[in-house]
Amino acid sequence: MHYYQFNIGDYSSHTSRLSLMEDLAYRRLLDLYYLNEQAFNGCSADVARDIGMTENLPEVEYVLSKYFTNDDGEWFNNRCEKDIKAYKNKKQAASKAGKASAKARQNRQSERTLNNNSTDVQPTNNHKPITSNDEPIKKKGVKRFTPPSLDEVKAYILEKQYDIDGQYFIDFYESKGWMIGKNKMKDWKATIRGWQARNKKGNCNGQNQRQSKAKQFSEKLDEITRRDIEENGIPTDSTSVGSADI
Repeated sequence: MHYYQFNIGDYSSHTSRLSLMEDLAYRRLLDLYYLNEQAFNGCSADVARDIGMTENLPEVEYVLSKYFTNDDGEWFNNRCEKDIKAYKNKKQAASKAGKASAKARQNRQSERTLNNNSTDVQPTNNHKPITSNDEPIKKKGVKRFTPPSLDEVKAYILEKQYDIDGQYFIDFYESKGWMIGKNKMKDWKATIRGWQARNKKGNCNGQNQRQSKAKQFSEKLDEITRRDIEENGIPTDSTSVGSADI
């Protein structure tokens, strides 16, 4: 201990009849007892030497006999022992409280870190399915579909010399979210090949489909013109129509 309480009134009431050297011996004995936190060992001459008062051995012996108790070669002071015990208990309690506080802070920090990780990190689909034998199934690498650009589609059509409108192909499947029925498209090149095969069978896609629609519109327009001419009595000859008086 580097500090202990000193009650002046209590000390004076117990030491008022001590001589000057006896009072000095008692004060030095108290300071050394509290500093080492233990009783004195050895005979009175050894104790006097410890406090630097070998020339005042009678005074040291008197103080030891009056205020200390010799137990198996050790000099104890009841008041000092009580204060030292209270000091050690308080120190031990403070140490436990400090460790508990540090552990609580560490737990709170770990909990905050866990919460931050669970909210900030986006979930991934990296979990592998487990078999009944708790053995992970090794998945083969699956190519992720990426929608092609217009340049890629046009280049492939040109390479294969297909008669498909690349822009129409892009617009058609973008409107469907690149879905074929209820399934996501896996290979756009294979889809183009399928379009070309259907073109040859008469089920037109792309450019042929647009041409087919244009042809249907032209035929419809011709039909409307023909009916208009018949209903109004206008000659069907194109040259006559152009020279008729209106």
